[in-house]
Amino acid sequence: MMTTQGNHLNEELYQLMKAGVHFGHPAHKWNPKMAPFIYRQKKGIHIIDLIQTTHLLSEACKLLSLAAKQKKKFLWVGTKQQAADVIAIEARRSKSHYVNYKWLGGMLTNWTTIKARISQLKDLENQNEQGFLELLPKKEAITRRKQLFKLRQCLGGIRYMKSLPDLVIIIDQKREWTALQECLKLGIPTICITDTNGDPDLVDIPIPANDDARASIRYIVSKLSEAIQEGYSF
Repeated sequence: MMTTQGNHLNEELYQLMKAGVHFGHPAHKWNPKMAPFIYRQKKGIHIIDLIQTTHLLSEACKLLSLAAKQKKKFLWVGTKQQAADVIAIEARRSKSHYVNYKWLGGMLTNWTTIKARISQLKDLENQNEQGFLELLPKKEAITRRKQLFKLRQCLGGIRYMKSLPDLVIIIDQKREWTALQECLKLGIPTICITDTNGDPDLVDIPIPANDDARASIRYIVSKLSEAIQEGYSF
């Protein structure tokens, strides 16, 4: 039994290393609060302790699976280029909401206004699908199509979100600072991929990992997505 568990751990550590999850930020950019999650420093770069990553990733997956069994709703937030497409794919796979283009201030704390913007998005989509825009003067049609494009970029991933999410998954704490602050203000639990420049004390479950490499983001996000899918399947 121990051998089987050991083999599983070794395989996971190998996959994490293969994805570059262990590469942190330059040492001079670190947050001292991340010290417990750092294995060592190499050539001026902090190397993340993957044993810690494995443990916290497992904890996050357990929480997500349990929450999904309880039919909770999730919101993914990852607007950096390396994360945007992965977030959209895995959010759809896990029947979750997502923001992968730009976080609009007040997306959670001013939910009433955001709901109105979502209604505007749906109205414009209906007008477009029914050919109404074709009947408008050219200038007006162009203006509305531009509005539609921008609203889809910013709100397309939350178009079916009817209320505040039960849990938010964040990629890159620094970049998504406003989203994190809104979650803290509203008391919404968070799971966050936290690099060596982040603050693990601000989130419920920090997953120490490289938040810049696409392969690293993809590996962590796919594991979290699978946990949600597993929970919803019950």
